[in-house]
Amino acid sequence: MLSQSLLRRLLASLLLSSTVWSTYVVHEKRESAPSGFIHLSSAPDDQMINMRINLAMRNQSGLEAALEKASSPTSPTFREWLTKEQVESFTTPTTETVNAVTEWLASFNIISTPATPAGDWIKFTAPVKTANQLLNTQFSVFNHTRSGHTYVRTLEYSIPSDLQAHVKAVHPTTSFNGPLRARSPITAVSVAKSAYSVEKRTTVPADCNSTITPSCLQDLYGIPTKLVSPSTKSKIGVAGYTPQNADAEDLATFLKEFRPDLPSNLTFITELYDGATNIQDGTQAGLEANLDTQYTVGLVNGIPTVYEDIGYTTKDGPDDGYLDSINDLISQEAPPLVFSTSYGFDEESALSLSLTDAYCNAIMQLASRGVSVTFASGDGGVASSPDLQCEGSPFPPTFPTCPYATLVGATQNIPEIGAGLTAGGFSNYFPQQSWQADAVNAYIDKLGTTYTGLYNASGRAYPDVSAQGGTVEIIINGHADYVGGTSCSSPIFSSVIALLNDELMSAGKPPLGFLNPWLYANPQAFNDITSGNNPGCGTEGFSASEGWDPVTGMGSPNYAAMRTAAGL
Repeated sequence: MLSQSLLRRLLASLLLSSTVWSTYVVHEKRESAPSGFIHLSSAPDDQMINMRINLAMRNQSGLEAALEKASSPTSPTFREWLTKEQVESFTTPTTETVNAVTEWLASFNIISTPATPAGDWIKFTAPVKTANQLLNTQFSVFNHTRSGHTYVRTLEYSIPSDLQAHVKAVHPTTSFNGPLRARSPITAVSVAKSAYSVEKRTTVPADCNSTITPSCLQDLYGIPTKLVSPSTKSKIGVAGYTPQNADAEDLATFLKEFRPDLPSNLTFITELYDGATNIQDGTQAGLEANLDTQYTVGLVNGIPTVYEDIGYTTKDGPDDGYLDSINDLISQEAPPLVFSTSYGFDEESALSLSLTDAYCNAIMQLASRGVSVTFASGDGGVASSPDLQCEGSPFPPTFPTCPYATLVGATQNIPEIGAGLTAGGFSNYFPQQSWQADAVNAYIDKLGTTYTGLYNASGRAYPDVSAQGGTVEIIINGHADYVGGTSCSSPIFSSVIALLNDELMSAGKPPLGFLNPWLYANPQAFNDITSGNNPGCGTEGFSASEGWDPVTGMGSPNYAAMRTAAGL
C-alpha cells in the first residue's frame, strides 16, 4: 500500500503535468522544412535527443544599454568595456527563471545541467517520446539531400504560457542547417601547384593585381611592419573547424618567403575544443585554416595569434560549433581582443530566429568585454552562397547578420573594386541599427525602386567594411596556392584591428572592442570603394557607390586614418 506522503507527491506531479499541458502555447514554428530537406518519417520514440534550452538573461536590456554606452563614440564612457563578472551579472538567469524551468523539466523526470558559465544555457538528454510530450510536438526524421545526413527536427513546438518570459529557445527543434560548416575560400585563379622553394623568388610580385601577399597589403593599406613589443597586451584569434588543420610548418615557409623580417620562431597558439586534433603531418593542412593563420601571423608583427579549433563532438546542437566557439571565449578570463571567423551557414534562415537571436546575444556578451568579433560575409553575391538557387525570389540574407559582429566583404584589384562574390544586403532577422541608419538610408535613397520587394530595406545592412579577397597567395602542404573570397578579407581586416589595439594599449588606452558604431561614425578612416557589384539570384546585384554600399560596406582599411580616428 502506498503511503499518504507518496500519494501526495504523485498527485502533485500529475497535477503539475496536467497544468503544464493545459496552458501550452506555440513558441516557434515554420511552415515547412527549407529547400534541400525531405521529411522521411516520425522519429522513433526511443531515439535519444541531446537538447538545450536558452534561459532568459537576468537583465538583457541592461547589458544592451551598457554596451551602447561603451561603444558609442559620443558617450562619456566610450570604450569603458565591462569585466567578465560585470557581464555575468547581467546574463546569469534569475532564481525564478531557473526554478520555473527546473520544475517544468522535473515533471517529465528530466534533470538538466548548466552548459555555460553564466548558466544561460542548460542541457539534457531525453527520448523522443518524452521530448514530444515536453514540447507538445511531434519530432520527425528529415533527410538533407545534398549530404545524405538525417536530422531529428520538428516544424513547431510549444511551451507552457507561464514560461514564455523564462525560455528564449529550445533546440534542436526548428533549425535546419545541414552539416556544412565552412565558408571555404574559393580558388581565385587556375595555377599549377609547385613545390615551394624560398630561393626561387626573392622579391614579392611587382604587380599586386596578379597576386596578393603581405607586402601588397602593407603597401595598399599602410599596415606597419615593425615588430611589436614582447609585452604587448594585444591578442588575435581565428576560428577553425574540423576537418580543417592549420599547419605550423607551412606557416614557417610562408613567413620565410613573405615576412623574412620577422623572427623565424613565430607561430600560432592552438586551443582545442570539442574533440578537435589539428593534425600537422605536412599532408592534411586545410586551405581555410592555413589562410586564416598565415594572414594573421603574417600581418600582426608578433602579436599572439590563437587558432581556436572546434571538433565534431560539439555541445551546441544545430549551431554546429559556432555557439561553442563563442562560449569558449566567454568562459576565458582574457580572450583574444579580436576574433575572426571565415565560416558560416549558407543563409540566415538555416537557423531559427530564436537560435540566431541567442547566438547573437552570446556575441554581445563577448563584445561587451571589448572583443571585436568579425565574420566573412559570404561568397555568393546577393544570393549569399553560390549553392543557393534564388532566381525570381527575394535575396536570401547571409549568416550571421548579428549587429554585434562586424561583417567583412571582399575587394579585388589595384585600385580596389568591390568583388562580385561578396555577400551583401539586408537581414530579415535583425532590424537596421541606429549607428548605420544615415549611411544605409543614403544608399537606399539612391537605389530608388530597384529591387523593390527583393530585399528588406528595414533590416540590418551588411557588410560593414571590406578588404582584399582576390588572388591571395598561401602555402599549403609545402606548395603555393592561390585563394579568394571573403574568407581572406576577414583575417586581413582583423589583423589591422589587432595592430591598432597594440598601439592603443601600449599608450594606456582601451582596445577598440565592439567596432560597428565607431566604424560608421568615421567614414574618413576607410578607402571608399565606388566600383563593383555583387550579382546573384539572376540579377546584377547591388552596386558599389560613394559612402556605404552592400558590396564593400564603409570601404577598406586606411591604417593611418584609422589610427587617427582611434585617438592615436
